[in-house]
Amino acid sequence: MLVVKQYEIWRLITNFLYFRKMDLDFLFHMFFLARYCKLLEENSFRGRTADFFYMLLFGATALTGIVLIGGMIPFVSQKFANIFFLSSSLSFMMVYVWSRHNPLIHMSFLGLFTFRAAHLPWVLLVFSILVGTSTWVDLLGVIAGHAYYYLEDVYPRMTGRRPLKTPTFIKALFADDNVVVARPANAQFAAPPVQEPHQD
Repeated sequence: MLVVKQYEIWRLITNFLYFRKMDLDFLFHMFFLARYCKLLEENSFRGRTADFFYMLLFGATALTGIVLIGGMIPFVSQKFANIFFLSSSLSFMMVYVWSRHNPLIHMSFLGLFTFRAAHLPWVLLVFSILVGTSTWVDLLGVIAGHAYYYLEDVYPRMTGRRPLKTPTFIKALFADDNVVVARPANAQFAAPPVQEPHQD
């Protein structure tokens, strides 16, 4: 609430850059961030850097809105009062989006059992409960991730409209997107020279 009461606007950005103390929960979220951010960039968002940035911007905005609104609802405000950093929620959002884009991939959890990628967020939530960490932070990531997946992938297929289309001014920031280097149709290339056999 320091953003509203004391106008500390920078907290809207810096809260996504800090992952609290180094513990098991920290290590898992660092792994999520490195692995699934990379997988999304290389597959679902390959050649679409602006769209990837817009997904992160949407997630950060949605998470901030959820926490601010939740903090004003009497029967849940206590749960949101202790959430100061949303970096873990944003990384968990990427896990959720990746799992929805790759639902049939078979995975193994610590070599104990196998499951499909569609169930990955729920397996990780159960693991968080077992190790005694709070699941609220990860649940926020699931909510934001599902909102993005529905508005970007499900809703457009049903209606033909895309409410999360990346704005033009954001695409302009990433001029290398969708650049295809092609040979002109009338270009001609000379054949490689033929070497005559050397005679002594």
